[in-house]
Amino acid sequence: MPLKNYGVLKGRVVDRKLGEGQTPHYQVLLSDGDTKYRIAINVKSKLAPSELFYYVEENFNHPIIKGLVELDNGFHELSRKPGGLALDFIRGNLFDTTQMKPLPHNVPGPDNDLNELIELYINRAVESEDTAIYAFGERWGPETDVKDKYFGFLPGNGIHDIHMNQGNDGRFQRDNGVWQDGGLLIHYPSRSTWVGIFLAFQSQSFHTDDTTGNRIDTIIPEKTAAIRIVAAMVNPVDKDANKETVTLLNTSPEPVDLTGWAIADKLKSKFPLTGTINPGEVLKVTLSNKINLDNEGGIITLLDNGGLKIDGVSYTKDKVTKEGWTITF
Repeated sequence: MPLKNYGVLKGRVVDRKLGEGQTPHYQVLLSDGDTKYRIAINVKSKLAPSELFYYVEENFNHPIIKGLVELDNGFHELSRKPGGLALDFIRGNLFDTTQMKPLPHNVPGPDNDLNELIELYINRAVESEDTAIYAFGERWGPETDVKDKYFGFLPGNGIHDIHMNQGNDGRFQRDNGVWQDGGLLIHYPSRSTWVGIFLAFQSQSFHTDDTTGNRIDTIIPEKTAAIRIVAAMVNPVDKDANKETVTLLNTSPEPVDLTGWAIADKLKSKFPLTGTINPGEVLKVTLSNKINLDNEGGIITLLDNGGLKIDGVSYTKDKVTKEGWTITF
């Protein structure tokens, strides 16, 4: 079954502790001004291989930022659906999951393990009072009669599962669901930057069922995986309907039949594709009102004839500056 009490916690870092022991978690003490919380971040997997996949985006820019900055401090339960603030590594086009790499949690020497990687960005947050942390995951507490075992505050309260929460097998399959992934976003106003930290277990799959989040064990042909979204015209001249376009590129040396494929928008409405895209060529697809590329920011996803994601991009409002101009990805 999916996670309980999924949402995002916004607040300021007060303290932290490196992950230690048999099941280490990097611990962060967070305050929303009135209430204290502990964020427990996995840095080692219980299943082999023990090293977690990680990806850090030091210039994170995505449409959800607009909604996040409008949140008050504290925990906010999130609807698990597209178009909102919930995270989904696969469907939300937050980053390229193929860029995730494994990293041990504790290696002798400086700046070479997952504990120290997270410490780098949390330490920056400690040093700057205006920095806001957004932790996505499952909330626990408040535990009225239980002090927090790491930081000693009462009542015990916090958020965990700060990692991908789909594509699990075996005993962890019960946690699977879509639009309920964990993650850590850090806003440094003094630096005018956002950092995204995303974690996953090597035992998880990046192809999952759209309803259950259960893993789909499949191998996508190399030529199929080679189709890329390279550009989009989101804001046509005079805002004429049915003139938005998405441009695809076939990077493979073979033609690819797009029959049954689709382009999806941020709400997962789909525009069907037909025809063939030849090696090294581009195909500019003119969309209809079946889908909407929002001028306020959005995501664009390319799906194959089995509904599996082949590519995905996102754009923010600042990229949609003038009518008739094309955004490149």
